Parts: sequence; structure tokens; C-alpha cells
Amino acid sequence: MNSSLLPFELILALRFMREAKMQTLLIMLGVALGVSVIVFISALIGGLQNNLFDRTLDFQAQVVVLPPKNSSRSLRQPDVDGVMLAKLVQPRAQRLQSVDQWQKVQKYMMDLDGINVVALLASGTGLIVRGEASKAIALVGVETDSYLKLIALESKIISGTATLTSTDIVVGMDLAKDLGVWTGDKLNLQTASGGTALLNIQGIFDFGNSGANLRTVYVALRTAQSLLGLPGGVTSVEANLDEPFDAENVAQIIQAQTGLKVDSWISTNAEFFSALEAQSMSNNVIRFFVALTAALGIASVLVVSVVQKSKAIGILRATGTSQAQILRLFLLQGALTGLIGSLLGALFGWLFLAIWRSLAVNDDGTQLFQIDFEPMLFVYAAVGATLVGILAALFPALKAARLDPAVAISG
Repeated sequence: MNSSLLPFELILALRFMREAKMQTLLIMLGVALGVSVIVFISALIGGLQNNLFDRTLDFQAQVVVLPPKNSSRSLRQPDVDGVMLAKLVQPRAQRLQSVDQWQKVQKYMMDLDGINVVALLASGTGLIVRGEASKAIALVGVETDSYLKLIALESKIISGTATLTSTDIVVGMDLAKDLGVWTGDKLNLQTASGGTALLNIQGIFDFGNSGANLRTVYVALRTAQSLLGLPGGVTSVEANLDEPFDAENVAQIIQAQTGLKVDSWISTNAEFFSALEAQSMSNNVIRFFVALTAALGIASVLVVSVVQKSKAIGILRATGTSQAQILRLFLLQGALTGLIGSLLGALFGWLFLAIWRSLAVNDDGTQLFQIDFEPMLFVYAAVGATLVGILAALFPALKAARLDPAVAISG
């Protein structure tokens, strides 16, 4: 580009940077490494958090309506000789019960803005019997048309299908191995209410969780209602939202309207959110100290530059260069250092992420967790580093602009 087309301050800034090549190169590399760390750590933590969110939301309803718990009522006893008697009241055993007027609750939830799917469940405990072996299980009765939109069960099926009829059952991989069965075999299912059924294994799933694979089984809703002694009843009404983080507000609205117990995935995963907040805070602390280190590096180089170029600055001031131009000269130098360093850092960060994606893989060759190359992350890092460069250059620029020409030349 023709130098005559460039602003006076920019021409001088580039000349000063070329004359101190080693200093300029080192500080740019420092900025580049800082930006690459910010890009890499931010993408890594973002990918990890998204993976944790997916694992949580894929296998858990975001809003769950439950029947109220059975509570004990204390009988009032008269005082004895004016002395108040204290007594211990044990909590009642919780019996399986249906959500009261669940049809109205289901319709209300389906009409509520923000809810995209509503599913009915009949859940309880049971026993799987095969020959002399028996296993305690958590029985979940579902309507597959709606439930498969609520939970990512289909993606975890390793054999057969998740679609259920009244004579089918879907079991976990660990349970199937313990009982020595596979798809097409039959299992005898019994419940405490006296229900029993001989069911065909329609599918086998693997949630990657031994507890779920060993205990959870799925049957058709009507089959579960019959086995659990809940004719026409459901133990929960569950829903997913367009915006998962609105779950707590939606849960409170439903609870206020129905008077039933309503949980959200946010309230039931409070410790999970605390861990994510701590993780995000750690990421912000890392960003702050990396940016601070880069700023101090740029500032120190420019302070040295002001000392080295003091005579040149004095001559410029003596020949009519204004304080504002000197100020802009060093601010431009800081901005260019930050910008070029950030562009290099974005490239380094991209390389680090590419290397990580090739190394962090499971035994089957799939990625340990998904890390997306978010373009805006690179843009934010470049803009941030440029701003840091300008702010770091502010003190040296003011120092240079305030130099007395006579003192600077004679010094």
C-alpha cells in the first residue's frame, strides 16, 4: 500500500515497530499465547458444559408434576396436670398414588406457552424373575409416541427398538447380561400389588450408567397401570420446554395453578449448577490473569519504546507534531500489537483445539465430548486483545505526549 495513503501516525507506528523487531515479535508472541490459551480454555470448558447439559437433559424431563406426599397428622392430646405432653410422630410410608385429575393437568400443560411435549408416566418398583434368578427393578410405564420426544431413549438402543406394545419390555444392557437374555426372549415381571405379566424383550438400551442399565425397565403405560394397581392413573406428568432454563419459572406457574408438587430439572440438579458456576468462575479468572499479563507486557514494551524514542519524539514535537498525534501514535502501536498478536493467537488456539479433538477420543474412536469451533469466540478474542493493547498503551502514550521537546532532544 502506498504510504502516502496511510495516516501519519500509522506510518510512524509501523516504523517504530520495525525498528524494534525483537521486542515487537516477543510481545506479539506473548499476546498470541495468551489469546490461544483463552480460546482453547473457553472452547474446552464450553464443550464440556454443553456435553454435561446434553447428558442431563437427554435423559431427564425438564418439568415433572407429582402427586403430593402422604403426611402424618398429629392427634391433639390433653394436658396432664397442666403439663404439655410431647410425642414422636413417625412419617407415614409413601404409597403409590396417581396424580389427581391428571387429564386436566395434561391439557393445561399442553396449552401452556413454551412447553413442546408432555408425557404421562406410571412408575413403581417390581421384580424380574427368570428361572431361579430375580432382580429388583424400577418399572416405568410410558406412551412411546410422546416419551421418545421427551427422553433420548432411541439413541441409546443397542438392539431391537424402543417402540412398545402391551406385551413388550425394554431393558438395560447390564440387566440383560445378568439374566442371560437378549431381544426376543421373555421375562416374567411381578409387582408388590400382585400384578404379573410375561413380557417379550423388544429392545435393549445402554445409558452408559450401570445403575440405570441394571434397574430401569420400560413397558407400555397401560401395562404398568395394570401391574402397579393404578387403573387409569399416572404417577407423574412430565414435560420439556423450548427454553430449558425457563423450567423453574414454568414449574412454579404450574404448581400455583394446580396445587400439585412440581419439580424442575434446575431445582433437582442444584449441585450440578453450583459446579458449573464454579467452573465458569475459574474460566473467567484464567481469562482475567492472561489478559492482565498481556497488558503488562505490552505496556512495558511501549514504556521502553518511549525512553528509546524520546529524542525522536522531541524532534517530532519541535517540528509541529501535536500532543494528540503523539498520543495516537502510541495508542496505534499498542492496538496493532494486540491485533496482530490476537490473530496469531486465534490461529494457535484453532491448532490446539484441532490437536485436542484428534487426541481426546473414546476407545471406539468417537470424541470424548463435542467441541465446536465457534467463530465468534475468535472474534471476541481478537477484539478483546486489541482493546487490551490500546488500554495498555494509554500510560506510555500519555507519557510520550507530555514530553517537553527541548528536554527530550537535549536528553
